[in-house]
Amino acid sequence: MPWLSLVTFLPILGGLLVAALPSSMARLSALAVSLVTLAVSVPLWFLYDIGPKAPQFQLEEKLPWIDAFGVSYHLGIDGVSLLLILLTTILTPIIVLAGFSGVEKGHKGYMALMLVLEGAMIGTFVALDTFVFYLFWELVLIPMYFLIGVWGGERRIYAAVKFFIYTVVGSLLMLVAMIALYAKYYEVHHAWSTDLFDLLSVAEQVPFGAQYWMFAAFALAFAIKVPLFPLHTWLPDAHVEAPTGGSVVLAGVMLKMGTYGFYRFAIPLFPAAAIEWGPVIVGLSAIAVVYGALVALVQDDIKKLVAYSSVSHMGAVMLGLFAFTEPGMGGSVYQMLNHGVSTGALFLLVGVLYERRHTRAIADYGGLSAVVPGFAVVFMIVTFSSIGLPGLNGFVGEFLILLGAFKYAPLPTVLATTGVIFGAAYMLWAYQRMMFGPLSNHENQTLKDLNPREWAYLLPLVALIFIMGLFPQPFLDRINPSVEALLGRIEAHYDQSPYASTGIPGWLTDAEQKGE
Repeated sequence: MPWLSLVTFLPILGGLLVAALPSSMARLSALAVSLVTLAVSVPLWFLYDIGPKAPQFQLEEKLPWIDAFGVSYHLGIDGVSLLLILLTTILTPIIVLAGFSGVEKGHKGYMALMLVLEGAMIGTFVALDTFVFYLFWELVLIPMYFLIGVWGGERRIYAAVKFFIYTVVGSLLMLVAMIALYAKYYEVHHAWSTDLFDLLSVAEQVPFGAQYWMFAAFALAFAIKVPLFPLHTWLPDAHVEAPTGGSVVLAGVMLKMGTYGFYRFAIPLFPAAAIEWGPVIVGLSAIAVVYGALVALVQDDIKKLVAYSSVSHMGAVMLGLFAFTEPGMGGSVYQMLNHGVSTGALFLLVGVLYERRHTRAIADYGGLSAVVPGFAVVFMIVTFSSIGLPGLNGFVGEFLILLGAFKYAPLPTVLATTGVIFGAAYMLWAYQRMMFGPLSNHENQTLKDLNPREWAYLLPLVALIFIMGLFPQPFLDRINPSVEALLGRIEAHYDQSPYASTGIPGWLTDAEQKGE
């Protein structure tokens, strides 16, 4: 059974089918396609071997495609891509169900684009050929551009164009680096190949100076998508103007494409250059954590507050990723999943309020817990998840990141820890202003609590918050072998980095001291 092809192309074909059906059938048809895709993806959890094969790519599919240029249709997953696929297939039916009422026009186009977007995002997580990866990477832009530009707010065109330009510029530079690596493979083997494994073997023979700039080109494309400070300015505009479903898919999955790109391509291809760039990226990540939290603290728009919280949380993910320690990198991957669940839930909750009151201003609310107690309880759980309360999913990821990063870079980690404190401040303060106090605005006195459909798409996320917080080990069992394999590659190329000769604090120095 070609599981990966099935889970990738089923939503894309489903999206085309929805576009061809009458508008009256669009919503239920899209929901059915997304649920079938979820059902097809669930067996991947059980088919994935966490035993001896865990560090290897599994369920691989490889067929020749464009032989003249060495392009192959090559798919495969490890523990990291497995979990990101499941995150995508879980969030999509939730987004579709939320769009039953949140989308006021063009339901058919909205649902079709959302399904195509799901397939394109899954494609980026399963592609093991750089050409195939680049096709899916660029395909993601098209549906997202229209979701923001057609179904967004008043400044939707500005936000959509800004999002598109930022991402395309970074992608083109990444393409240049891919072509340079492609040419190097031909120089060495007198044959063409875009397969990731082939390029991994030849990347080691690239002079360090060239590796340095190739990594920079890949890193720029991925850093824009994360987004890493100071390349983050497109994100608040895109989040605020996007429809609720667009914000959820953007925060829940699309930002993870950037961190996944670092994990799957930039770091393994150029590990010595990654070590060299590491201090810069760690410094920018720590700044992002604090900057995002401080800007969120002064927001009066609840959606913009959540948008800037994403800048802060994704900065923490990057900090852990470039700590080059097992707890840091494992926690980084786990926090990708946590952020997708908790921030996706926050945007859904903001969307519920906006549908009822058509305002995102925090000052327009207050005392809501008296009239919508069910909503207040769910909002409270998701808020605690976002700030990392022990027992909920956010705590596990943040703890592992800080534990792993402190050994590599103590000062940036301490700085990032203050951002965690600020994060608790802005989330709790926003919750207090919206849910407690007098019910002074008469328009809020008649608000209706969550209806059955809203409970149906919020409860799975609440359940995941508790499951991932209380039982992280099944997830880490799939993440850690892949992390260990990547760390082994970094360590093997440690001596190629000029920066390494100065001695990097952390596990690498410890290994040297032990004579390993």
